Amino acid sequence: MSKPLRLGLAGLGTVGTGLVKIVQEHADVLAARAGRMIEIAAVCARDPSKNRGVDLSGYDWVDAPLELARREDVDVVVEMIGGSEGAARDLVTAALEAGKHVVTANKALLAHHGYELALLAERHGVGLCYEAAVAGGIPIIKSLREGFAGNRIDGVYGILNGTCNYMLTAMRETGRDFDVILKEAQDLGYAEVDPTFDIDGIDAAHKLCLLSALAFGTQPDFDSLEITGIRGITATDIKFAGEFGYRIKLLGIARRIDGQVMQVMEPCMVPEDSALGGVEDAYNAVYVDGDSVETALLTGKGAGAGPTASAVMSDIMDLARGTVLPVFGIPADKLAPPCWMSLNDVVGGYYLRLDVLDQPGVLADVSAILRDERISIESMVQHGRNPGQPVSIVMILHDTAHAAIVGACQKMESLPAVLAKPCFIPIEEL
Repeated sequence: MSKPLRLGLAGLGTVGTGLVKIVQEHADVLAARAGRMIEIAAVCARDPSKNRGVDLSGYDWVDAPLELARREDVDVVVEMIGGSEGAARDLVTAALEAGKHVVTANKALLAHHGYELALLAERHGVGLCYEAAVAGGIPIIKSLREGFAGNRIDGVYGILNGTCNYMLTAMRETGRDFDVILKEAQDLGYAEVDPTFDIDGIDAAHKLCLLSALAFGTQPDFDSLEITGIRGITATDIKFAGEFGYRIKLLGIARRIDGQVMQVMEPCMVPEDSALGGVEDAYNAVYVDGDSVETALLTGKGAGAGPTASAVMSDIMDLARGTVLPVFGIPADKLAPPCWMSLNDVVGGYYLRLDVLDQPGVLADVSAILRDERISIESMVQHGRNPGQPVSIVMILHDTAHAAIVGACQKMESLPAVLAKPCFIPIEEL
């Protein structure tokens, strides 16, 4: 059996601790599968005295993460610090420059700096692996880079944030509104004290950025990604969606269209009887459209200590077997600058909700604006009458350009009888 593969762990939160448990509890199985022992040589965390529920006494502790990159007894640096800058970026850069493999769960780091880090890794002949950065226990990185390598990928899309999916599920099941469900999600540990990255779609957008680069052979370009989170979704929208046979999901969508790539993260309506419509709670799901495989769907737990640590270990196992692949599927210097399609040119159906005063002439004014923007109505609902008081009018619109619905909503917002910013949600007939 070959000499052991020795790990240096930076960060001992839930995922880091989960990885330690896997190494300790499955040592013999891992060795049999990898052809060599996998050992932890050194660890680094902010509080060495904290009880993490695992025995860490047999490992060397270092005071600063960068020490892991300098140690001769570390073959693989496992970065679980998080964040796109600071200690995480410094450690990954130093480790690659020192000729050490890196395994990371840090989607933000790679979304912002993945191209330069991929060039650095390949220049030094080492691996930069990140299965755990996207969709937790779903092996979507390996699937895109290896399993679907014989395909021209034309689309990758799905549910990429378990917190948002849990909240949207809970809003639908209970009828309660966003702020109430967010507080519950925080109390249950599904949402952070500062939930911005989750509910504003940033976390999921980091993941979509990496999937898009892998799928289309382009340089990661997070800054060009259109992002809308779920803050604006109300229990009213979810109720009306159900009446029309839809469920609301935060979807990441990247599609190749006429040589360009459309890339967006936003709430969408999907048919309630579709595969994505049935993905509930904290689960994730990713569709891949390929010319040979046609459509494949991968689902599973998108976060948590066990699934994410399992994904980290899958990368470590590849390295233990001597498998080092290009970071984004093809050599980094062959990654093309992305050619993005403007969201304004995207055509599709829409849900539109207007909160208005129930008075004569409102529908005529709204209809005139839709006519001027060349938008037609498929169906419309208004529950009850409430003369002179607020009511909600909901419409399902036929396919129209994104720019047209945006322009129409801007004009409607200026109508005296319209009480709030109109809410429009794309419809994805998956």
